[in-house]
Amino acid sequence: MTLGPNGFMTKFDDWDEDVAKILARQEGVELLAYHWTTMRFVRDYFRRFEIPPSPKVIIREIGKELHTHRCTHKTLRKLFPDGGCRQACRLAGLPDYYCYIC
Repeated sequence: MTLGPNGFMTKFDDWDEDVAKILARQEGVELLAYHWTTMRFVRDYFRRFEIPPSPKVIIREIGKELHTHRCTHKTLRKLFPDGGCRQACRLAGLPDYYCYIC
């Protein structure tokens, strides 16, 4: 796993769940089911469209996964306290120059 200057992976395909665990531990994030749901969604979206989902798309789609819970910017910031969507993208192995801040 090679990281760029901002802590983002340089090769999308080098990511796996063990890498995510290492990155999360370095950032002080305990990965729960909602984290994995978010990271998998972000990776799948990037794989399909070659761009990351916008914060609005992440919130809408993850909200569907949470069923009875509403997902908001605040929810994402609680899950990913060091940048919300940007941290989610970083832990999901997306390249730095593609990620939004929410």
